[in-house]
Amino acid sequence: MEQPLTQRADQPLNPRGKRQSRARARQHPAPNPAPRKTQDAQPSADVPVPEPRPADTPKVEAPKTQDRNAENPKRGGAPDLLKDPDLLKDPGLLKDEEAHRKSQTPLEPSAETESEPEPPAVVPIPTPKPGITTPEPQPPAVAPQPTPKPADAGDEEKMLPDPRSADLPADKMPADEVACRERLKTLGVEFEEHKAESNPEIGCSIPYPIVLKTLGKSIAIAPGTELNCPMAEAAARFAADVIQPAAKAEFGADLKSIGQASAFICRPRNGTRKLSEHAFGNALDIASFTLSDGKTIEVGPAPPEKDGKFLDAVRKAACGPFKTVLGPGADADHALHFHFDLEPRRHGGTFCQ
Repeated sequence: MEQPLTQRADQPLNPRGKRQSRARARQHPAPNPAPRKTQDAQPSADVPVPEPRPADTPKVEAPKTQDRNAENPKRGGAPDLLKDPDLLKDPGLLKDEEAHRKSQTPLEPSAETESEPEPPAVVPIPTPKPGITTPEPQPPAVAPQPTPKPADAGDEEKMLPDPRSADLPADKMPADEVACRERLKTLGVEFEEHKAESNPEIGCSIPYPIVLKTLGKSIAIAPGTELNCPMAEAAARFAADVIQPAAKAEFGADLKSIGQASAFICRPRNGTRKLSEHAFGNALDIASFTLSDGKTIEVGPAPPEKDGKFLDAVRKAACGPFKTVLGPGADADHALHFHFDLEPRRHGGTFCQ
């Protein structure tokens, strides 16, 4: 007589056939079926599906473990295996079942393996564009040469010819020179003879010069004034006939002396190649007048009123006895003196300015 089966109160009854079928399944494992699409593989309707990123920057985010368990609760895992009583009785069956379920469960991407692509170790640097550089100035192939002077450039420094440059003293003084000296003595002019002046390179010449000490009995001139005799006579007559009466009329005093600025000097006219009248002792520059009471009247552009009146009278009267008269206002060279000369002009004309 068969004895009744004893069953533990804490162990549920499990038919033997089920256990044998599981054992046969363990002995003859079925080939891995092709991954099938189940409803569990589809995302739950309640779970929001992330929008795919643009095609040029794909990025797969690993699903969280909690979300996967919520989407597919029947997949093989430790909590599902523990619910089977047969598997709890036989540990070997538990291991076989777990391996079987793992073989059927499709592999899911891991968050560790599917991370964002790391940047390269060396960042590629774009090829720089060729810069626009200003070329450095290069020295000329041929060094610049100074402009050659014209062949006749040396002639520009020479003075224009003047017939008086060829005058030389004779063995005997000419009669007109002797007569001039006699007239000077009559006017009370004191003078000294001087050796002839001649400079062939420039053209200056005075064959019979004299040096004036006075312009009359009571009119001195200083410093020593070297002139030709005709110019000395013209200056002495002008001092006695014009300057002396003008000083007496304007200041009530006699003319005592004249301060000269220039007499003979071997040079051309300023800024020209023409010889000055000073180069022939034929010009006299007067810078001041001194009266017997000690008053001095200086030639200048803005003299006092009475001095200006006296200077204007002298200047106007000089145009006639002298062929050239210049003074303040004529040009910058004559701003501080009167220039008187006997330059020969056509038809005896004068130039007064």
